[in-house]
Amino acid sequence: MIDSKFDDSVELLKQVQAWFAARMPGVRTELRQMSSYYGKDDPQLWSEIREKGHAAIIGVGHCSTCTPAVATHAITLETQYGVPTVAIYTDMFVKIAQSVARMGGLIQSPMVFVPQPVMGKSESELRAYVEGKDPYTGRPVMQEIVEGLTRGLAASEAGDEPYARDAPRFEQPDAEENLHALFERNGWTDHLPIVLPTQERVAAMLAGTRRGPDEVVGRMQPTANRGLWEYTVEKVAVNAVMAGARPEYFPVILALASTGVSARGSTSSSASVMSVVNGPVRHEIGMNCGIGAMGPYNHANATIGRAYGLLSQNLQGGSVPGETFMGSLGNNYTYNGITFAENEERSPWQPLHVDKGFDRGASTVTVFHGCRSTTFSLGLRKTYWKEHVKDMLLGTDSITGPVLLLDPITAQQFIDRGGFDTKAKLVRWLHEAAEMPAGRYWDLQLVQNYVYSKATFGESESPKARYVGLPDDAPVRIFEEHDIHVVVVGGEANGYWQMMGALHRATVSVDDWR
Repeated sequence: MIDSKFDDSVELLKQVQAWFAARMPGVRTELRQMSSYYGKDDPQLWSEIREKGHAAIIGVGHCSTCTPAVATHAITLETQYGVPTVAIYTDMFVKIAQSVARMGGLIQSPMVFVPQPVMGKSESELRAYVEGKDPYTGRPVMQEIVEGLTRGLAASEAGDEPYARDAPRFEQPDAEENLHALFERNGWTDHLPIVLPTQERVAAMLAGTRRGPDEVVGRMQPTANRGLWEYTVEKVAVNAVMAGARPEYFPVILALASTGVSARGSTSSSASVMSVVNGPVRHEIGMNCGIGAMGPYNHANATIGRAYGLLSQNLQGGSVPGETFMGSLGNNYTYNGITFAENEERSPWQPLHVDKGFDRGASTVTVFHGCRSTTFSLGLRKTYWKEHVKDMLLGTDSITGPVLLLDPITAQQFIDRGGFDTKAKLVRWLHEAAEMPAGRYWDLQLVQNYVYSKATFGESESPKARYVGLPDDAPVRIFEEHDIHVVVVGGEANGYWQMMGALHRATVSVDDWR
């Protein structure tokens, strides 16, 4: 029995184990945890199961990222290791589990569903899940588990084949109103009006790059283990047209597409992306880095970000609530992915792309992911500014890093009042200032899910390994230096600034896509 290590999964598996002990005492069960976090393959454990065991039960898939992982591991055990495997999920993720199994080529992979949620339930409540009926099929949960382990895989049927990952290049001509309705009905839009991608408009967009229309740009999926979809320059151009972008913006959009980072991630935490443009291209295409840079006041900022979102949902195989998107709350940031240019000219430090190893004269775009937590302030006070900043750090998502988005006025205040004449000095101070008692830190659910499981296996898995086993009152530095970033943006209307919880994913060249 394999614990995926997500949100009390092990507690439900303990009840399955107890059921076998009481009802089928001749069956010997062993409960094991994956060696790292749920999304990582574990060939050593799979080999041990093949050599020492007869079958496997893995679970629980009860989030938008752990469900694809559990499905993928179950398929791996069945097809690569020859181990009969049943995967347990909650009924909220039926469609995701089924679609991942289909894309993985094993739609008949045995699946059993229990009610949502698993997290926080008592032993008696979880026992009732196990002894009750599958809310999706209406059949007894344990009967399905036993049959899944003993009857073998069902024969493939029509409709079991993997999803087709391509579509016809053209739609049939129709009235503009009908075509708009078709695009929305098929889930190809963000439910705002689009520019219809006619052949002429797509050709005009393609003129914005020297790259050929059939050249592969990248591969993308809404979350790990769902299956990567490949896309070309022309497919990116179609989405750029739909977003209302201009051909001169196209190299930036291609650069974003090349990262393979989805702006329509499926995570139930409803995270968004943030894209920061640096270098000469900012002025060449008229991007805004001053007043209103992060708002809806600039055509390039708005449509580049929107194009990134549209190409993500359409070229990764969809972004459909309940199927390929599971953000419980949703996130308004995803409308244009917080897209803006850095105000390099008014920054007292070197720009972001230079921090990432590019020449100052290069044009780049940087993608941050996980944008969901924001803290906000006005300038730095003379007396307690350090305490105020520490409060903001503690309000930032504990598993991403803080990205400081500073108006030039505030950036200068960090130099004048803190002596941080380089970003490196400021980042080091932020790293040291963001502390929390170990007991409180390890009790955070996100830390339990995504940090602790890696940290328990040493420094090679996580720098947080140095904090495992400390007394509850020992200090833990929440953010590593490499996860803290500083970007200067804004027009000096006042010294407002904010921290965005976000994880750096990629900084790529725009010039390569001209």
